[in-house]
Amino acid sequence: MKKIKQIYEGKAKKVFSTEDPDFVIVEYKDDATAFNGEKKGVISGKGVINNRVSNFFFQKLEQEGIATHFVEEISERETIVKKVEIVPLEVIIRNIAAGSFSKRYGVEEGTVLSAPTLEFSYKNDSLGDPLINDYHAIALGLTTQEEIDKITSMSFRVNKFLSEYLLNIGIRLVDFKLEFGRFKGDIVLADEISPDTCRFWDKDTNKKLDKDRFRHDLGNVEDAYKEIMSRLMGS
Repeated sequence: MKKIKQIYEGKAKKVFSTEDPDFVIVEYKDDATAFNGEKKGVISGKGVINNRVSNFFFQKLEQEGIATHFVEEISERETIVKKVEIVPLEVIIRNIAAGSFSKRYGVEEGTVLSAPTLEFSYKNDSLGDPLINDYHAIALGLTTQEEIDKITSMSFRVNKFLSEYLLNIGIRLVDFKLEFGRFKGDIVLADEISPDTCRFWDKDTNKKLDKDRFRHDLGNVEDAYKEIMSRLMGS
């Protein structure tokens, strides 16, 4: 399967049409943004790592019976995926207080939550991806109650599997963002699961191994991304 035409370019990825209308090719970039695009930069090798790490997770989740958009990795930066219609909701799962959650509710960063929690935000750059609840999402015609129920169930299943898997390699899954899409009438997990979209902390030291190193100028950003890939794949 080959690229035909670029049909989309976002902050972290380009998307190309193929000869098959059901599939597209995603190409991961090294560009990095934070704070709704206010901070921009480049993380060398990020595209390769995010592509490979995402695909690693997607294949593991497929084995757990969780449908994803993944089809085939065709190069270090490129993957064939199902052409989905993205549900315009970002799903944030939180296990440990950090980032905006800590600020919003006055909870000290690092506090383990009594139970995993889920937030929705409206995927809309011009509005700054505001928080949204089920009722708003349905009222605005973004989704249905049936889709919300399925997305919620899938998200908690993803969290349970990833949290346990990562803990076995010395990583705490603090929080992460998921996106879902519609493909031939079904809801599937889409976008990516990577150091760009997750907060990964070392289990013993709480060292940040994710995009927070870029957001807050903590240094050693590339090394943190490489460490995640190394722990997952030994490379």
